[in-house]
Amino acid sequence: MAKNENESKENPKKIVQTAGRAALGEFAPDFAHFNDDILFGENWNNHGIDLKTRCIITVVALMSQGITDNSLKYHLENAKENGVTKNEIAAIVTHVAFYAGWPKAWAVFNLAKQVWTE
Repeated sequence: MAKNENESKENPKKIVQTAGRAALGEFAPDFAHFNDDILFGENWNNHGIDLKTRCIITVVALMSQGITDNSLKYHLENAKENGVTKNEIAAIVTHVAFYAGWPKAWAVFNLAKQVWTE
């Protein structure tokens, strides 16, 4: 899982990912490298978009493709950790449902309810 470090406005959180190497390092080392070093190491640390917005965009992209596996749950958890509230995720998923599909929204809501349990 990605870890967030360096908690200030002047020094934004640094995303560090090791899941690629942990899961696929021996089987697919190039893929693991691209996952950990490029996707998360470079792309997620590009500060052109704030982290909360980046999390929302990622959830919407996965939802629109119908991806509702552990990767979506991870990104929902990441969104919550980076400030997306239960009310915000409910509004986001509801809005996107009209464009990406109602059944996809149901699937996302089932996962989101597991993440926002308060």
